[in-house]
Amino acid sequence: QVQLVESGGGSVQAGGSLRLSCAASAYIDSNYCMGWFRQVPGKAHEGVAAIYTGGSSTYYADSVKGRFTISRDMAKNTLYLQMNNLKPEDTAMYYCAADIGQRMTAIQRLGVMTPGWPYWGQGTQVTVSS
Repeated sequence: QVQLVESGGGSVQAGGSLRLSCAASAYIDSNYCMGWFRQVPGKAHEGVAAIYTGGSSTYYADSVKGRFTISRDMAKNTLYLQMNNLKPEDTAMYYCAADIGQRMTAIQRLGVMTPGWPYWGQGTQVTVSS
């Protein structure tokens, strides 16, 4: 069982930056896919970014390409999401999620972060004001 705890959310003005962190309670080895989703009230989760822990494969939603960077620190068992040039439309609850490494294969084939991830954090709020 993997428990995930996000931190780093907050309120910033448009154009600002935030870095989200996701600490995993269990060791995340090289065969995991980890990702960030976001959700606004009344809408479904939106997959933002994903990374395969066993290599360099990453995925970004078109809405965040060039502004967000996903990374992980295996020694610290922590996932990060660096968010630059934030926009008001980035306002959402951000969630960390984890699944087996094969999830990245599906993401790359379909071009979207598919639903059904088994492990989720509790979320951290990001609010961007104009």
